[in-house]
Amino acid sequence: MKAREELVLVIWTAKIVQTFDKALHLSFMLLMVEEMTVSRRKLIEPQITPYYHIINRCVRRAYLCGDDPYSGKNYQHRRDWIVSKIKQLSEVFCIDVCAYAVMNNHYHLVLKIDIHQQQALSPQEVISRWLQLFNGHPIAVDFVNNGDVGVDKKQALSTLVAEWQSRLGSISWFMRCLNEEIARKANKEDDCTGSFWEGRFKSQALLDEQALLSCMMYVDLNPIRAGLTTTLQDSDFTSIQQRIVEYNQTAIIKKIASNSSSVKRSKIGLLPFVGAEHQAKQVGIQFDFADYLELIDWTGRSIREDKKGSIPVTQPKLLQQIGVSEEAWLDNSDDFMAHYTNVSGKWSRMCAFQQHFGGRWCKGKRASQRLHPN
Repeated sequence: MKAREELVLVIWTAKIVQTFDKALHLSFMLLMVEEMTVSRRKLIEPQITPYYHIINRCVRRAYLCGDDPYSGKNYQHRRDWIVSKIKQLSEVFCIDVCAYAVMNNHYHLVLKIDIHQQQALSPQEVISRWLQLFNGHPIAVDFVNNGDVGVDKKQALSTLVAEWQSRLGSISWFMRCLNEEIARKANKEDDCTGSFWEGRFKSQALLDEQALLSCMMYVDLNPIRAGLTTTLQDSDFTSIQQRIVEYNQTAIIKKIASNSSSVKRSKIGLLPFVGAEHQAKQVGIQFDFADYLELIDWTGRSIREDKKGSIPVTQPKLLQQIGVSEEAWLDNSDDFMAHYTNVSGKWSRMCAFQQHFGGRWCKGKRASQRLHPN
């Protein structure tokens, strides 16, 4: 308990002097204190919530994915490696990407486990997906080539399919595939061996729409908060930049399509915003993207000193929709990682989540109650 309290104090001290990178690193340390004795798979339970915030950073806080101020080398292309791999994995796994931000020395993901898609996979689909990532077991290869296997191999095939199907809905396996490939490529490029990532990834369960929305905005605003850029459009390697580009392209395509039946809409890899009217269908993020864009623009201006004078007086529509005050919203979306450890949501649900995994302490009561006033 003493170590945890000291870390919390140092985190807030770092934030006061505006040392963003130090504060972020210490937030990682606090998560490690909370989780060092808990298996990662025991902190992810899709039956409780399908949404999770994932954080991982390079070893020794090194700038191994951007401009390294110490060596003078530029590793910007590695951030593109990460984004490309995330997109590939989201097509193979039954896991959707809600938000991402790939920074110079760490990255954030907001993921949703699609339990319904995972359970609906046929044996053929399971094998086909798995073989896109790994060399297949000889029995599975025989099944793909011949359409069937002998009676003596059916039980073994069934066992393989069940195991792979389970893994296709596992964030741990998703992260393993992502991190191992990036580490191998980076070490090969540097002609070295050893760890590329700083231990295992960290996860935060997002229990409700307020937690999901606040966390997504925290992730999307990372480059602006770090002072790397001043606009959402220039926030490279982020989901908000990708969504804005695709949103604009969709508008253009719709205009062209009205005059031509041959134009097809480009495929969007991110989990789409579908609006509140689709809440019962669980087909996407239950907000309108235009409302999200309004809120993130308003939030981004609020955390930038040079833009505070241009903040619209009118409260964003989404804040009215979820019933959160402006002050509470800005505090949560700006300091999300400092407020919570491995779970965020309504306080009663946070406590229940911790108790479900045998935990007796939960951080974030004040922040949670402000984000959930009712």
